[in-house]
Amino acid sequence: MAITTNLFDLTGKVALLTGASKGMGLAMAEALAEHGARVVISSRKLDQCELAAGRINERCGDGTAIAVACNIGHKDQLENLVNETHEQLGPVDVLVCNAGINPFYGPMSEIPDWAFDKIMGSNVRSNHWLCQMVAPDMMEKGAGSIIITSSTGAFHPSDVLGTYNISKIAELGLVRNLAMELGPQGIRVNAICPGTIKTDFARVLWETEEAARGVIAGTPLRRIGEPEDLKGVAVFLASNASGHITGQALTVCGGMFMWR
Repeated sequence: MAITTNLFDLTGKVALLTGASKGMGLAMAEALAEHGARVVISSRKLDQCELAAGRINERCGDGTAIAVACNIGHKDQLENLVNETHEQLGPVDVLVCNAGINPFYGPMSEIPDWAFDKIMGSNVRSNHWLCQMVAPDMMEKGAGSIIITSSTGAFHPSDVLGTYNISKIAELGLVRNLAMELGPQGIRVNAICPGTIKTDFARVLWETEEAARGVIAGTPLRRIGEPEDLKGVAVFLASNASGHITGQALTVCGGMFMWR
C-alpha cells in the first residue's frame, strides 16, 4: 500500500537560486519547483533566466518561477536580487548558491592577479554576501536551508585548475562556519560537491572522446554525471528529509571520490 508523505514537500517555500538558467542550477530549480516551491531563476543574462523560468512555469504552473538577472560578483546586484525576491515572492526559505566562475585554465604560476581575485571573489566572497543577506529571512522563521555548490575539486590539487579548487575548498570552510553560526537559529547549511557533470561549464573535462574515456574509467558507476543527477540531492537538502543534517558536503560523483 502506498503511503502519503510530506517528507520532501516544499509547498509554500520560496527558493532563490544563482547560476540557475542552465545546467545543474536549472535542474535543481526544476526539482524544487516540482516539489512545490516557488523559485527565483538568477544568472547574468536576463533572456536566459526568462527562458528557464518559462520552462518551469509551463511545467509547474504560472507564477512558479520568476527571472532576475544578477552578476554575483557585484554586491549591489545581489542586494537587488534579494529585494526583487522579497517584492515578488516573499522571504527566502531555501538558498542555493550555485553560480561560480573559472576564467583561467593553467598552472598557478601563470595566473594573473585579476583572474585570481575574480575566482576568489565570485566563488567565495559573493556566497558570503548572499548568505548574510538572506539569513535574516530564515532567522525570523527559525528555519531555512542554505545549499552551496562546491566541487570534488575541493578534494585534490590540480596543475590546471588550482585556484578554482582552492576556491572550492574555501566554500566548504564557509559552509562549516555558517552551519555553526546559524544552527542555533534553525538554519541548516550544506554543500553539494559534484564531480564531472555534462555541463557547458565543465565541457573541457568531458567533450573529447579521450577525456570522456578517462572520466568514465575512473568512475565506479562508469558514466559521466548529468545535471539531472543533482535534482534529488537538492530536494533532500532543501526539505525536512534532511532536517538534522548541517555542515556537510554531499558528493555527487558516481563514486569517484569516496569517503570524502
